[in-house]
Amino acid sequence: MKKYNVTVNNVLYEVTVEEVDSFASPAPAAAPKAATFASPAAPKAEPAPVPQKAVPANGYPVTAPMPGSILDVKVSVGVTVKKGDVLVILEAMKMENDVVSPADGQVVAVRVSKGSSVNAGDVLILIG
Repeated sequence: MKKYNVTVNNVLYEVTVEEVDSFASPAPAAAPKAATFASPAAPKAEPAPVPQKAVPANGYPVTAPMPGSILDVKVSVGVTVKKGDVLVILEAMKMENDVVSPADGQVVAVRVSKGSSVNAGDVLILIG
């Protein structure tokens, strides 16, 4: 007999299972044994909330959401921005897309200039 812990619908059960050797000849039929279930274990504690990521020393990167060309850079190094402020205007598929600040902070670095081409995921601005 082997014991296993089985979780069903977030409830933990202890199950005892009889091990059968697949190469041995079958044993004479005996009355089937019912699986034994222990009472449900106490619910597991909720995991601790994930702490907010600290801003990296070199700043929080704002990346290009898609490939395109930079039409305009609306900020410069040292400018204080608020969440939602337009940082860069990116042209992709003949449409102008505003790239906005994801958080309040100060612009630490501007990695693009007007007219430059970018790929999806390229870092455009660093906010500290």
